[in-house]
Amino acid sequence: MDFTLYWFMFPVSIFVATTAMMSGIGGAAFFTPLFLVIFPLLGPEYVLTPVAAVGTALFIETFGFSSGFIGYYRKRLIDFRSAVPFIVVAVPVGIVGALLASKVPGWAITGGYAALMVALGTVMLRHHEEVEIPQDENAVREIEEEMAKKPAASQRPSTRTITGADGKDYTFNIPRQGIGSMITAIGALLTGLLSVGIGEVTMPQLAKRHRVPIPVAAATSVLVVIVTVALTSFTHIAALIGGGGLSAVPWHLLVYAIPAVVIGGQIGPRMQGKIAHRTMERAIGTLFLVIAVAMVFVAYNKYGISTAPH
Repeated sequence: MDFTLYWFMFPVSIFVATTAMMSGIGGAAFFTPLFLVIFPLLGPEYVLTPVAAVGTALFIETFGFSSGFIGYYRKRLIDFRSAVPFIVVAVPVGIVGALLASKVPGWAITGGYAALMVALGTVMLRHHEEVEIPQDENAVREIEEEMAKKPAASQRPSTRTITGADGKDYTFNIPRQGIGSMITAIGALLTGLLSVGIGEVTMPQLAKRHRVPIPVAAATSVLVVIVTVALTSFTHIAALIGGGGLSAVPWHLLVYAIPAVVIGGQIGPRMQGKIAHRTMERAIGTLFLVIAVAMVFVAYNKYGISTAPH
């Protein structure tokens, strides 16, 4: 292995991890198309198979989100109790997706990724009016008084307050999975198969469906992603080693990407809120659509209309 080959991945990975931490979206959403679209343009020595690209992207993301988790933990923005229902659904389904990935043809992974980018990009570009939960003391007092009127047996907390390290309180309705568990399961399955999905379905559920304030939603999404991606990526790496030995893992890429995403994972939480969330959504949504077009181009050129396995 030429350990100077991927030197450029150090600054690139810092940027990707910083963006992922600020948006709550998995870094693999950026790494996988980078591996499948850009790397082949650099030369045959850079090419990764679709399955190796997915597994490597998830493995790198594990370290980046672990670093980001520490950053958000220090800011005391993570709602651990709200994350548990998502994790319980996502982890087993994500592992199943990882086990199935090696049996999926390369054209299906590339094409499926393009379709997923179109869906995610479209959702992120759509305008959603944000409804903030009132934070003033009178509103909180009214909620408490309303709860006090209910019979004791039926008094189930409907709101939760997270106090950040800066002393700011965030009060919001407690997220309930319900039918959202199906959305979470689909995102987890896609994460195992395509490296993208769990962060992209968790963040919108928390921020848009449950109206959790953006700082808390992003921090909680990071926790869900790191637990799911860690176990899913380990499954992928184990499969790669089992099929091709230790040399099947691109260590000469990981030596640059892993420390870089750890750095980016610390920068991202510090910059959270510096860029308007809607601006971030538009930028990433547009990027996803561009990625989708590029992935379709790659799939057509490499696999044509055949369904030959990779």
